[in-house]
Amino acid sequence: MDRSAAVERVERLVETVESDPMPVPVREIWVYGEVSLGLDPIERLDVYLTKDVLLGGGGDSDRSEEFEERYGVKGIGGTVRSEWAETFPEHIRANDNGYAAPEKCLAAHLIGDDEPIHLEVCNASFEDNVTQRLQGAKMRNDYEQILDPRGVCLWVDGRRSEEAFGKLRSGELVLPTLPEALGMLGMDEGEASEAAETLQAYRERQQGATVRGDVV
Repeated sequence: MDRSAAVERVERLVETVESDPMPVPVREIWVYGEVSLGLDPIERLDVYLTKDVLLGGGGDSDRSEEFEERYGVKGIGGTVRSEWAETFPEHIRANDNGYAAPEKCLAAHLIGDDEPIHLEVCNASFEDNVTQRLQGAKMRNDYEQILDPRGVCLWVDGRRSEEAFGKLRSGELVLPTLPEALGMLGMDEGEASEAAETLQAYRERQQGATVRGDVV
């Protein structure tokens, strides 16, 4: 993907969040990895969304049975907003237990199935989740789950950062290599290099649109 096209794609995603009802409230939008580094072209576009957890506050949790009969998915009005589901039923997605999955619903609404885009969705901010995921990856020795810390915040609570978009377009951002970035977070040199290689190999195996949901 051409880098300028990748930035334009992120702009359209932000505009969609600004203009359309979302299945859950979105608080932050970040990009990270290759697009942040100014690479051209990039293999995949990595986007991070911080969302709020509804926890039964979707507005119509008492109508969940009605929505289940209509759409064949549990939890509408609880885990995702019922008004969103009624407006965009084609984007309703469920987890393996048959309940509406906010991260999958967001992905279906915001990105196409064949686009080379990875969407991370979590209730925690990007910076907090970077730390949490790194700690978990080190404990389990599972470096594929590390979140690349080289991120750029583009949108927070309804406000777009034109400065961040401008730097993204011009490639002005100066960011470290992935091993260096992981080293800044406390990994020793050998561990950081191994983690970076593992994460890169994992990313290269991904195809089309992918999504990961996280609750911290």
